[in-house]
Amino acid sequence: MNADELTTLVVDTLDDMKAQDIRVLDVRGKTSVTDVMVIASGTSARQVRAQSERVIEKAKLAGVTPLGREGEVEAEWVLVDLGDVVVHLMQPEIRDFYHLEKLWSTAIISDSETG
Repeated sequence: MNADELTTLVVDTLDDMKAQDIRVLDVRGKTSVTDVMVIASGTSARQVRAQSERVIEKAKLAGVTPLGREGEVEAEWVLVDLGDVVVHLMQPEIRDFYHLEKLWSTAIISDSETG
């Protein structure tokens, strides 16, 4: 599965899970860590945790083994590393504080507000 297909799978899964403000950032050529970052918000620790679990489940079903995950205990910010795609799931307060979109502002290729 290539990065674009994996990104679509992640975004569709998060949309199904009622994630808010889903943003896709293409960071190819800007970092060697990953090709794409997906950032989304959940309204509570429970929702963020459920979103991360569902992303992992769907990725595994598609044959993609997650390389790692962090933050599921507190679930204020959960990171799921799928290799070509890194998923950041955050509660709104944490997202506002770190504002990853601003850090990677030249890389935004789509968001949930503009389609």
